[in-house]
Amino acid sequence: MDVTEDAVRDICTDAVFERGERYLTESRIHEIHRVDTTVTAVVSGSRQYDVRVDLATDGFAPWCDCPYNGLGACKHVVAVLLRCVDDPPPDVGEQLDAALDGADADELRAFLRDALATDADLRAQFLARVGEPTRQSVDELRASIDRRFEETNPEYHVVFEPIDFTQWFDLANEYREQERYASAATVYRALVESLDDNMERVDGAYDHFLRAFNRALDGYVDCVATAERDADAVTDAVAFLEGRVTSGTPFLSEHFEKAAVELREKLGEQSDE
Repeated sequence: MDVTEDAVRDICTDAVFERGERYLTESRIHEIHRVDTTVTAVVSGSRQYDVRVDLATDGFAPWCDCPYNGLGACKHVVAVLLRCVDDPPPDVGEQLDAALDGADADELRAFLRDALATDADLRAQFLARVGEPTRQSVDELRASIDRRFEETNPEYHVVFEPIDFTQWFDLANEYREQERYASAATVYRALVESLDDNMERVDGAYDHFLRAFNRALDGYVDCVATAERDADAVTDAVAFLEGRVTSGTPFLSEHFEKAAVELREKLGEQSDE
């Protein structure tokens, strides 16, 4: 979509827009980069905040790791988008393409293999992209998600600021595009479990965590209903949702109950076809 002031105003409140304008004029934006339509930046506030927007997506798909919990986008996102209106960063996508086109195939393979050997998350994303089913269990995926909660505020049990779950949602989406729905369901379930078990420690950005939870829960139901599965897998999925109604975070019980009903209805509709 076009990056205009009006488009930016549409995703935030008037007060936040004014604060974003002030942040822009105060030169608080640092390390801004653009690859194709994705813009990343660091914006200084009470500390340095990471910001990411997609200029081609309706609403810009904004993400920031600040603790803002109000309506719409935060002032850091607004500042970055307004910078893109007035002085967009150069797109290095073509530079990357040229470098890839000119790279020696063996050297590129060696570089990629070294990167994949040392970065488990990147390795999982790569294997999903080339069509390999996940070999990670729910517990293994959960461990990496839980670790993100631990790292966010290591001195205290409470989590005050948003956590970026993009890498897991991207991984699940990659599996869905490959029509490996069982693998996608495994990733979604790990997200659902981790978010449910850690929700009571959240003391800020509630909307952010609840949106992530609902997105993962919806994805889980859809993928379980779509995947080729045996009776035991179906029974386990329904039992998982129904069990969390009573064993999970109390204010999420209604979400699990609705998801269990929705999954049963989806499975019933398929059996009638």
